[in-house]
Amino acid sequence: MLTKVDLVDREWLDLVREEVVEFLKGTTLEGAPVVEVSSVTGQGLDELLDTIDMVAKEVKEKPATGFVRLPVDRVFSITGFGTVATGTLWSGTLHTGDALEIMPQKISTRVRTLQVHGRKVEEARAGQRVAVNLTGVDVEEVPRGSVLATPGSLTPSYRLDVRFVLLRTARPLKNRSRVRLHLGTSEIMCRVILLDRDELSPQETALAQLELEEPAVAVRGDRFVVRSYSPVRTIGGGKIIDPVAPKHRRLRREVIESLLTREKGTPEEVLVQQLSSRRTILTAEELVKVSGLDENTVKKTLHSLVQNKQVYSIPLENQVYYILREVYLEWARNIHSMLQEYHRDFPLREGFPKEEMRSRLFAGLNSKQFQSLLQVMEEDGLVKLYTQEVALPEFTPKPNPKHEKQIQQLLEIYREGDCQPPAWGEATRRVGVEGHTAQEILQYLLRKGMLVRVADDLYFHPACVNRARQILVDYLRENGEITVGETRDLLQTSRKYALPLLEYFDREKITRRVEDKRVLTRAERQKTGHNR
Repeated sequence: MLTKVDLVDREWLDLVREEVVEFLKGTTLEGAPVVEVSSVTGQGLDELLDTIDMVAKEVKEKPATGFVRLPVDRVFSITGFGTVATGTLWSGTLHTGDALEIMPQKISTRVRTLQVHGRKVEEARAGQRVAVNLTGVDVEEVPRGSVLATPGSLTPSYRLDVRFVLLRTARPLKNRSRVRLHLGTSEIMCRVILLDRDELSPQETALAQLELEEPAVAVRGDRFVVRSYSPVRTIGGGKIIDPVAPKHRRLRREVIESLLTREKGTPEEVLVQQLSSRRTILTAEELVKVSGLDENTVKKTLHSLVQNKQVYSIPLENQVYYILREVYLEWARNIHSMLQEYHRDFPLREGFPKEEMRSRLFAGLNSKQFQSLLQVMEEDGLVKLYTQEVALPEFTPKPNPKHEKQIQQLLEIYREGDCQPPAWGEATRRVGVEGHTAQEILQYLLRKGMLVRVADDLYFHPACVNRARQILVDYLRENGEITVGETRDLLQTSRKYALPLLEYFDREKITRRVEDKRVLTRAERQKTGHNR
């Protein structure tokens, strides 16, 4: 629009018109209609309105799908209503009562009322100018540059991977130049890390990483503008490739190829690249956030990748996690190597403790996620799971010939000891087993039920325990109650062993203590047919 045309002659007006058309060449406004108007004479106003109507009809309505994202450009307080934030709704549909998150501050709030162009509404859609009356927050908590978003939909980041374009009117830009980033309604100081060169010349484009001095939230494909630090002039801009980027090493071919895939790849290539670079399990919702693809595209693409076995799915409660096949197989190889070594060093143990394995190999997964991963691997025949341990499918705890001989000697000692067994240390000294090996054998015997732990450092042969139980039950069936002293005499042992045995039977719900005596439990009486 050329204004104040009533102040110049036709020749000057034509010259200015040509300059505007020439200036707009090569931009998104090339070929746009130019209307000459005067607010004084009214010249061109009807043509301007008709042109606006024509252009408006060609504008495609923004889809109202996806999560809510509203960059705040103004915030104020109204007496009786509280904090009001205004901005253009970039995506999603907003309703009265909706929960929102103020980002990047991560402050929870809720929509009290909505206005669109000064009119109260119950719903606002993407593309509309919206005033949002927020509950539970002060004006200072929603500064300009904040983003109102669906809770959990955005992740603050200090690094953005971008495609950067330097304007032809700008000076050459050196690596690590400090600039002003304009993203949404925010202005953030940052440094431009050129990933594929040392200096960017005017009119050139480059892959870069923006290191921010404050966290920002963005989505793949977002546009941004960059202005110089001083003097403040627009020097370029570009598009977000990765809104939550890890730190990269410059001038690396693999980094450049990775960013090119994220920038121009198909949805399949983008999701595979994200799963490969992060080398972890991610939900569809998390992949939406890091990939910049919409929810429907991500879910449809994941279904295809799972069908083609490029990606594995791992169900967990109400969530499904996804892992790249090559990452899954690499993890399986690492687990296999660890278990092989462990089984060699500890042949008497059932398997490797799950939590210890998780902390060593998979610290990025929580216990439930790791358990679900192991269950998928068990279904694939890669591991065998116990309550607290994990082992190779073909592995069975088995003593070597030397250990087998020592085990038989120890069992004979405890069988002969009957209801007056030796302490474990004494028994192992008689057999010649010491230290670590003694503990390994003890745990093996307890796990296999070859010995019974009655109390700390007090172990009985199971034949003795079973005999003592039967004698005790028969006695109580006839007599109803028994003291520690009577138990001692009945089992021909000492109080040192009689009392721990009674306490063991209490824990096993065979007897229960009544003052200083024992009686059969109700369950045990029902077994024997006695209700005395």
